[in-house]
Amino acid sequence: MSSGLETRPGATTFGLDDLVELAWSGHIRVPHFQRDFRWTRQDVIRLFDSIVKRYPIGSLLLWRRPAPAQRLTLGALRIDAPALDQALWVVDGQQRVWSLANALHLDAAQDPRFNLGYDVRDDRVVVRAGTDDPYVIPMPIVFDLTKVLDWFATHPEVADYRNRAFELTKHLRQFSIPAYQVMQDDTDVLRDIFDRMNNYGKRLSRAEIFSALNAGRESDADDTLTIAQIADHVDGQLGFGRIDADTVLRAILARRGPDVHREIRLEFDDDRRGDLEFPNEDRDSAFAAGEDALVRTVRFLQSIGVPHVALLAYRYLLVVLTRVFAHHPDPDPANVRLLGRWYWRAAVLGPEVFKGSTTGAVRTLCTKVDPADLSGSMRALLGALDERQAKMPELRRFRTNEASAKIILCSWWELGPRSPDTGVQFDLSQLTEALIDRSTAADAVAVFVARRFIPEPYRLWASNRALVPVLNEPANEVSGAFLQRPFDVPEDTWSLVLRSHSINAESESQLACGDTVAFLHSRQVDLQQVLESFLRRKCEWGFENTPPLHELLIEDLGEGDDDAA
Repeated sequence: MSSGLETRPGATTFGLDDLVELAWSGHIRVPHFQRDFRWTRQDVIRLFDSIVKRYPIGSLLLWRRPAPAQRLTLGALRIDAPALDQALWVVDGQQRVWSLANALHLDAAQDPRFNLGYDVRDDRVVVRAGTDDPYVIPMPIVFDLTKVLDWFATHPEVADYRNRAFELTKHLRQFSIPAYQVMQDDTDVLRDIFDRMNNYGKRLSRAEIFSALNAGRESDADDTLTIAQIADHVDGQLGFGRIDADTVLRAILARRGPDVHREIRLEFDDDRRGDLEFPNEDRDSAFAAGEDALVRTVRFLQSIGVPHVALLAYRYLLVVLTRVFAHHPDPDPANVRLLGRWYWRAAVLGPEVFKGSTTGAVRTLCTKVDPADLSGSMRALLGALDERQAKMPELRRFRTNEASAKIILCSWWELGPRSPDTGVQFDLSQLTEALIDRSTAADAVAVFVARRFIPEPYRLWASNRALVPVLNEPANEVSGAFLQRPFDVPEDTWSLVLRSHSINAESESQLACGDTVAFLHSRQVDLQQVLESFLRRKCEWGFENTPPLHELLIEDLGEGDDDAA
């Protein structure tokens, strides 16, 4: 058992400018047992908001010890770090250090988590992605006095705010962050400190436990694919949003065996290999193949009308689909159609058909996937669903964290919703940007009329919602946006805008007259028709689950069996 620290930690402070320079030059490292970056964009904004307001942001705990030369991944930055006799390893404060180093570096701007700017009008840090507003100065420019001067020379229209920007530049560079530095050779002591500071009183997620158990050696850390990186890669390639770590883990496990709730501590143990479908696989191979299957799964989901993870009805369905695509990576068109039919039927039915348990549902459904028989798997998966229990999602209760609302939103996305500001159809990149770091679609859904102006029985109705990822209106209310056609939007395009949001002439007139209840009733009828049509096509209720033609055996007719006889 460890006897504790050999020397008392030394207290010091770092100027923000010194701290990020140390990070950029590779003098700050992260122990491999806590490598993943977990903060969202809102977390990064809150950090900088605290700095702008002169709030303290907490202290760091740094471990002084040697470090090898290596290629570092620091958030969105890639750094060639030199070998050092005394590097600073972050035991506590990793999320803050990574956020500061990335948001203040121009090369990290391609990552939307770090693409932030300072709005000189409101004296606040905001999202800069998608804007060229000269009043919103990129944070890396604010951090550099020379670049700030160039900015104001290039944008004379913002000259009135120069002193405010200069003051923030000075404040940023002089902002002090307290830190404790530990000199300690025993790695176990540092692990113990990390565990006590980060996990005391908290239950680690299953993915966190699995990652810690299979972290590998420190020397191999930069070449080791992680669960967090898989989630980032899938989102980066397909704009599907970031799948949570536990779902990624279950998808990896489902590929290797149908019981995704099995004991994970023995996953790559030699004694366990015979129980799995890829017995000779090591951890790295399993993760790489799992990512490939997950990418195929997400492409499929987007092809059948699920554009983003926030619109995925149930995450356990993604796990089952990953198992299918892991064993059958290139299904024929007939089975692809059956697979789409299965997803939508399972989404409508929900886990209730499996006694209401998502754990029971994923176990039951994963066992239906036969690694050697795709068509048999499809018959088994579809056979596990009783379409007689299907219920239409309820339009009178719309909550973006519920499966019914996610299904409804998919039906709206298929309509190709258009911007009431420009008349242009929204694309996937705009939806992805609106929902970054979000587990629900709430940030892409606006209300026509504020809840306080609506009678209580109608406040949850879907007809008061619109799928509008980008809007130039305040307070997330869109009634004004639909009341008047913008001057530069032609009439025929405006008709397409209204139609794409299921607003007919009667509904438009009711909204304009302020007859809110009549508007909600009228639009609700149209939305019901949209939803029923959508699910009728997607679920294909009553269709036989016919196998592909090439699997049907048709015997040649004998000469005596001719119909003409």
